[in-house]
Amino acid sequence: MDLIVNGDAESGPGGSADPMADVNGWDVWEGAPALVAYGLGGGYPTASDPGPPARGSRFFSGGDSPRTALVQDVALPAHGRTGRRAVDAGRVRYTLAGWLGGYAAQEDGARLSVEFRDGGGTPVALSVLGPVTAAERQSRTALLERTESAAVPPGARSARVLLVFTVLS
Repeated sequence: MDLIVNGDAESGPGGSADPMADVNGWDVWEGAPALVAYGLGGGYPTASDPGPPARGSRFFSGGDSPRTALVQDVALPAHGRTGRRAVDAGRVRYTLAGWLGGYAAQEDGARLSVEFRDGGGTPVALSVLGPVTAAERQSRTALLERTESAAVPPGARSARVLLVFTVLS
């Protein structure tokens, strides 16, 4: 079950490198992201660059800000196979996955994290993916898959997903 809204940058306006103040499903905390089309060119990843085999039409970019952060708070299901009883018994697993990358030899990076929180909003666990280094990309524009799976921590009632882009060059 995918609980993230618009995790693939396909929903709502976008398709250019123009910064956006609003992104469907996400709160923009800092900077101004762009939802860039794979066919845009100009140094952005294209359909022929390394990346997801089944890519959509767009991907998230940090836009023209030195740091861009998007956040999404997700309530975990209260009932059913993945509800509170199953979480508290350690029977619910999650997978955090994303295609993260950067431009050529630059060390710009993207980081995706999920912070699980208890009913009072206190963090109980954290998983972080990325950033992908220029060396890992062989100094070329590329998106590389990163994934982590584990049990949802007992007591978790929500998850905060954070997508952060940082320009270092």
